[in-house]
Amino acid sequence: MTEKKLSHLDPSGKARMVDVSAKDPTARRASAYGSVRMSTDAFEIAHKGDLTKGDLRGTAELAGVMAAKKTADLIPLCHPLMLDNVQVQVDWDEQLPGVTIRAEVHTVGRTGVEMEALTAVAVTALTVYDMIKAVDQSAAIESIRLVEKHGGRSGDVVLE
Repeated sequence: MTEKKLSHLDPSGKARMVDVSAKDPTARRASAYGSVRMSTDAFEIAHKGDLTKGDLRGTAELAGVMAAKKTADLIPLCHPLMLDNVQVQVDWDEQLPGVTIRAEVHTVGRTGVEMEALTAVAVTALTVYDMIKAVDQSAAIESIRLVEKHGGRSGDVVLE
């Protein structure tokens, strides 16, 4: 079995950006998931569209797209990537109660887009929290995780 090593550390243990210059560009895709659990009152107010900050879904989805595009500015060792497509979907879930969030990111490049998908979900969830905090400060951001990734040397990963 091959010993696994952290890719962002040099042999001396110092943080470094991974050199991807020798890799061929390939199609890359990743999706991530998360949720925001909120009180029944907050869910009803947000679902009706009665939040003073405006349309929760539209605002949160836009924030997620914008965040994916800024991932390299937020995560120190991420490569800046030209993204071909970012889709963020916020869905109402009465059972939580709250919202579920899914982001999918595509590019053709030398490195994957997992961090962009995860960043999109995280910032979408933070935006939802920001929009409902006036009526529910106990809302909880939950289960942000990679769901799948495709492309690249390490192959496909499907976790859901």
